[in-house]
Amino acid sequence: MKKGILTVLNIVVGAIAGGLVTERITSKKNKEMSEIHKKVHELYMAFDQWLQIRQEGKTLAEYFTRNGYKTVAVYGMRELGERLCDELKDSDITVSYAIDKNADSIYAELNVVTPKEELVPVDVIVVTAITFFDEIEAELSGKVDCPVVSLIDVMYEVQTGED
Repeated sequence: MKKGILTVLNIVVGAIAGGLVTERITSKKNKEMSEIHKKVHELYMAFDQWLQIRQEGKTLAEYFTRNGYKTVAVYGMRELGERLCDELKDSDITVSYAIDKNADSIYAELNVVTPKEELVPVDVIVVTAITFFDEIEAELSGKVDCPVVSLIDVMYEVQTGED
């Protein structure tokens, strides 16, 4: 009789422990997926806003010209960073270099450095890693003397015509 009760008790305890472990793994996976979903949504919204700007006959170069910025460093060489470099290529704005944590694995026409390296002075650094702007701005603000701006703010100012 005792043996039967212990067996049932072991099964119940094992089931509860298994359920807790499964819940923990599922919760962690759901959190990761939620973060990925948020990042993809922000990227989608940024490209939508950029398309609206282009459909209005405007370019992001207007922001830099209006603010007297002639040389730019682009932080983040994924989709938004590549498109920004492409857009500024045929303008009076010079993209001096790019900054990316994964500089060693990025192929680009311009020099790509890590944020830990010495950053050549430019008029402005544009952060295209929009999800992480606050952390990147904090990291760079003590290291450079130029403004560090978010690509989202650049697009907003071009779209609204505000400074």
